[in-house]
Amino acid sequence: MTRQPRRYAVSLHLVGGQTEQVHFSTLDQFQQWYQGLVNAPSQGGFINVPLSELDGEYLVVRPDAVTGLRVEPQFASLDDT
Repeated sequence: MTRQPRRYAVSLHLVGGQTEQVHFSTLDQFQQWYQGLVNAPSQGGFINVPLSELDGEYLVVRPDAVTGLRVEPQFASLDDT
């Protein structure tokens, strides 16, 4: 029996060396957001990055500012992180 991740932690590596960690409840939610990142216009456009699992809390970045991503499944409970 395979374990199901509780959520996915995504580390955004940004231009200038900043790193922001955000969480997605499912891999499908991440993939939908990632498609928006890949398909965003490169000239002057912005994308919303959900900062938490609460609605309405976002980080706004330019797609060109994202230099790398790390996706990590998390299996532990919230109390263990």
